Amino acid sequence: MKHLREFDIAFVGLTPGVHTFQYQIDDSFFEKLGTEPDFTNCHATVNLQLDKKAGFFLLKFEVGGKLTVTCDRCGQPFELQLWDDFNQVIKLVDNPEEMNADEDPDVTYISRTESHLNVADFIYEFINLAIPMQRIHPDDASGKSGCDPKVLEMLEKMKQQGDQQTNPIWKGLEKFRDN
Repeated sequence: MKHLREFDIAFVGLTPGVHTFQYQIDDSFFEKLGTEPDFTNCHATVNLQLDKKAGFFLLKFEVGGKLTVTCDRCGQPFELQLWDDFNQVIKLVDNPEEMNADEDPDVTYISRTESHLNVADFIYEFINLAIPMQRIHPDDASGKSGCDPKVLEMLEKMKQQGDQQTNPIWKGLEKFRDN
């Protein structure tokens, strides 16, 4: 991924304690990184609290906003609300290459000689993690699915046809079901 300067935090000049940063993320952020996300119309706000301690930082990312994804059930786009928070620990060490071999995703090691921390990769990752794996239209106020009714009707017909047709390969196995 490309290095984006506006996401650099010069932590050397920060006093110990909590510091707050806010980032407005849109589709241009992903274009600058050179990635092709599976969503569009991203309008996210990332609030970052950096708690500087001696030798390490505690980062808390709060991701909020909305973006447009494609429904896994009906294939129609819909607006998805984002809201999640993530914690990350940044430790200052002498040999970050050896330490990063640890498989703890919540801890990142950087060299003591570094003076800036770029949070663009964290923001990219946390926005993607805030999107659920299964993307289905939410139900409306009456409890009815927000999916395209024509697609739902077609899916129900296909399900009924599938229930009626049994594959002859499995016919002999029915006698073992009760054992």
